[in-house]
Amino acid sequence: MPSTSISKTEYDPASRVLSVWFVASGKHYEFEGVPPETVAAFRDAFAKGRFFNDHIRNHFSYRLVPTSGVNQRRRQ
Repeated sequence: MPSTSISKTEYDPASRVLSVWFVASGKHYEFEGVPPETVAAFRDAFAKGRFFNDHIRNHFSYRLVPTSGVNQRRRQ
């Protein structure tokens, strides 16, 4: 998934949580209630940043995942 704005994504279909890491800020956000069809279209999109802005940002509840320099995972 080459993108100049998004460095990594992960998706948990059971909880419908999409995790997105951003290149410039290094921040990691989790978006809740994202349908698998949206995630598939996001991964297939030519312009990941544009798709994110048009179809994910401001469309789903989200939270900033705090980091402490160590890769943290959300506990369920």
